[in-house]
Amino acid sequence: MFHDRARIEVRGGRGGDGSLSFRREKYVPRGGPDGGDGGNGGDVVLVADPDRRDLSFFQRKRRFEGGRGIHGQGKNKHGADGETVELRVPVGTQVLDEEGGLLVDLAHPGARAVVARGGPGGAGNRRFARPTQQAPRIAEVGWPGEQSTIELRLKLLADAALLGFPNAGKSSLLRRISNAKPKVADYPFTTIAPVLGTVDSPDGRQLTVADVPGLLEGAHEGVGLGDEFLAHLERARLLLHVVDATEEAAERFATIDRELHGYGAGLDERPQIVVLNKVDLLDEAPSFETDEPRVLAVLPLSAATGAGVEELKRTLFELVPDAPPEPSAVGEVADFLVYRPRPERRRPFRLFRVDGGYRVRGQATEDELRAAGVKPGDAVEFE
Repeated sequence: MFHDRARIEVRGGRGGDGSLSFRREKYVPRGGPDGGDGGNGGDVVLVADPDRRDLSFFQRKRRFEGGRGIHGQGKNKHGADGETVELRVPVGTQVLDEEGGLLVDLAHPGARAVVARGGPGGAGNRRFARPTQQAPRIAEVGWPGEQSTIELRLKLLADAALLGFPNAGKSSLLRRISNAKPKVADYPFTTIAPVLGTVDSPDGRQLTVADVPGLLEGAHEGVGLGDEFLAHLERARLLLHVVDATEEAAERFATIDRELHGYGAGLDERPQIVVLNKVDLLDEAPSFETDEPRVLAVLPLSAATGAGVEELKRTLFELVPDAPPEPSAVGEVADFLVYRPRPERRRPFRLFRVDGGYRVRGQATEDELRAAGVKPGDAVEFE
């Protein structure tokens, strides 16, 4: 089953604790502090992968956590950082916060977004040595990572997208012009999930065409899940409007066009090719006239017999608008369409391990201390 939405929980890895250690060597009875720092916790990162097709992986697993930072050790040994968890998502995946606000749009292959930062590691006692305090018996505890629930939404990236009423013949047409093999049957709603196919030209060029489930009147208001299906049309550069030529073609065209206007998001301005399908069932050529400047061509054909299909393929390669230029990349990180990084988090308190318990610098609640690693019964001293 095709999945274009998923809600997942992400948590950055906890930072490792700093070490409370002193140099102990023969003939060095009063060695100084040598506790190393804890490693930072691992991040949770989303990566746009062109080999991914949908979000079905996240139906099986919904919780992800970065690796924990390793604790610091004596002899000034710092702990290693926790492992970063990379989650591969399809190109075109949007990330929304719990309120539905857009955080990032992974619209290009290789685009990355950190959705949960790992917590910083704690400082070892060597960091707290001062001329007036040469043997500090204090080391900082690692900080918990960020935690949040995010929603993933996939919007297909295609050069052209098929739309129209159920049973207009969109799936049959996609099978004719591309390498896709969608289910085809003589009843409405055969297609219940978007399907992608690749169209090849004789000179080696390729186009990606998407077939989305049929739309009903009121689709932009959610009738028949139409608003979700319309979302997959947002990034298509050309719309292939398939109309059953055996019915009132002009009326059918106008109804679907009203849904595009009602939905918005630029669909009412997208160029179209109107395909009058099922002409093999007519005794004479169908008539269809429109003065819409968005309609670049009107092509009669039969997906059942193949009549007119080659002309449609030639027209597709002629009329599909050029793709926007790929964004420049810095290293392995591609630009984002939208990115709102979180501000750096200021710690409301700092927690230190001391002999016999913990010391808190700043204000901290019981829940915050428990999340930071303090257990019931531990001695806690507030500065």
